[in-house]
Amino acid sequence: MKEKPGYFYFARHGETYWNVENKICGATDIALTPHGHRQAIELGKLVQKQCPEVTQILCSPLSRASETARHVSEITGIPMRCDERLTEQNFGRYEGTARDGKEFHEAKKHFVCSFGGGESMLRVAQRVYNLLDEIQESDEVYLLVAHNGITRIIQSYFTDMTEEEFSSFGIRNCEIRKYTFHA
Repeated sequence: MKEKPGYFYFARHGETYWNVENKICGATDIALTPHGHRQAIELGKLVQKQCPEVTQILCSPLSRASETARHVSEITGIPMRCDERLTEQNFGRYEGTARDGKEFHEAKKHFVCSFGGGESMLRVAQRVYNLLDEIQESDEVYLLVAHNGITRIIQSYFTDMTEEEFSSFGIRNCEIRKYTFHA
């Protein structure tokens, strides 16, 4: 039997038009900018060079993540598929508002709130944690391509975080991180 790898990689999608405008994208399907496409191509080259053991790419079905994953897949030859569980959180009434707004920063600390028609952090954590549990049992080495809100949930799977740390956590567009499961 093949030994389980015990780790995976995560990358955030490339720059979007709403990233440039400092707006919350959430579950709204916002396209990559030309710069975002270039970032995704560079990510593909980085994965090819530094993560040759990756055997599968899983991505959010939102176009900014699936297009980023498509670029990586085309460059590396690694097969990709969308997984609904990687869809960014629906931030309800905050979608399209300022990302750095104080009210939104505070709202992210309320884990059972659905933000007026959105999705609670607990529901997002449930679907992402279920996916991570499956990945941990897999023989594949995955690259997950998704969103800043999803990386916040992934970080909380591996690290104890205060509400403030959780609310403030994020990574740059097309930044890649390695996460290791501990026995």
